[in-house]
Amino acid sequence: MSIGAVLAFLRDDFPEVTISKIRFLEAEGLVEPQRTPSGYRKFSPADVERLAYVLRMQRDHYLPLRVIREHLDAIERGETPPALPPAADARPGPLEEADRELGASSEVSSGVRLGRAELLAAAEAGERDLAEWEAYGLIASGPDGGYDGEALQVARLVAELGRYGLEPRHLRAMKAAADREIALVEQVVAPLRRHRNPQTRAHAEATARELATLSVRLHAAMVQAGLRTRA
Repeated sequence: MSIGAVLAFLRDDFPEVTISKIRFLEAEGLVEPQRTPSGYRKFSPADVERLAYVLRMQRDHYLPLRVIREHLDAIERGETPPALPPAADARPGPLEEADRELGASSEVSSGVRLGRAELLAAAEAGERDLAEWEAYGLIASGPDGGYDGEALQVARLVAELGRYGLEPRHLRAMKAAADREIALVEQVVAPLRRHRNPQTRAHAEATARELATLSVRLHAAMVQAGLRTRA
């Protein structure tokens, strides 16, 4: 199967998966598709099964890639992999909500350009709200004056937090933390982005997205753990 066919097959069960995600898992050695003489990837049924296993372990059990690799190695040796942690509770918590928001963001971000009025309508906010968000650096328009999908997600979340009494000035700490996390990701991927090989640069972008996802999920997990200790 081509990588496009694999993506179409997996999206029935894993709607958040992308070609970049598949390439990232390949770069991490979790799947090794064959290559045609012209360099195109060709995935076998076993490769697709491995990908589905990896995605399922990430989604249902939140296992890191290192542990998933150990599971796959055990299965290949004919051994029983280590016991899995219980699947996530049906009632979503902060971690599950973070995953939902990340999935929603990936769905709307590609190619979306909104004008100011469109953003306000989509976020159910007013002009005064947006001006304040921009003043605190929570949202910024692009060079064309428009807003992308990520800005839309931020606007919706900031507006939702506002309904609980959290104002933009309360969110400055979150923005500062996000800026520090961005700097950490850039530190990791900057050498890859400077590489002349297009595949290496593509891997840099996939790695940046994966690190961003892990960072958000780590933050959500810490919030979830902290709330549990105070219950």
